Amino acid sequence: MTGQVRTVDGRVAGRRGQATRQKLLDCLSEMLSSSPYRDVKVIDVARKAGTSPATFYQYFPDVEGAVLELAEEMAKEGASLTELVAGRSWTGKAGWLTSEELVEGFLDFWRRHDAILRVVDLGAAEGDKRFYKIRMKIMTSVTNSLSEAVAELQSKGKVDKDVSPGAMAGSLVAMLAAVASHQKGFSTWGVKQAELKPNLALLVHLGITGRKPTR
Repeated sequence: MTGQVRTVDGRVAGRRGQATRQKLLDCLSEMLSSSPYRDVKVIDVARKAGTSPATFYQYFPDVEGAVLELAEEMAKEGASLTELVAGRSWTGKAGWLTSEELVEGFLDFWRRHDAILRVVDLGAAEGDKRFYKIRMKIMTSVTNSLSEAVAELQSKGKVDKDVSPGAMAGSLVAMLAAVASHQKGFSTWGVKQAELKPNLALLVHLGITGRKPTR
């Protein structure tokens, strides 16, 4: 961990303190992958990290505060999803490749951060503005890039002028997020992962370009 890290009471944490803090976050992240968020207690996180609840409270006010730290770090990584769209071509075979890589990147990001994203979604659904802002930070970066892509295609006469770039982009990103969070559920409908990706990419391509892809 780099940069200046402070304890709850404002003191700057040393190298050992930073390592302890990171270990607590790593253990919390691991526990969220196997236990419901509401069941995770400070004493359990501390025990798993080989330290005490008192040490935990030096760095975080409570479990929720530590979860928010994890969520903020995840959101920073999520901002890089825009690189899958920004400046990319949506014409010809390149357009299909862009759709595929966006879908692949989105699904992969959600798989890697499934546990913390479930907590973020729960907090946002319950009206916690802190979690809502984190969720929107991840979604907005991709939405803005897709909206720009639609607007650019409109300016070239390749997309109907009645299409709202913002509405289309936002709808597609919301769809991607919903599908990404439901990946395991598709198997109950008899849908294989290998089938999900190309069909989702087809919907994205149709939404952005209004045309069937050239493969």
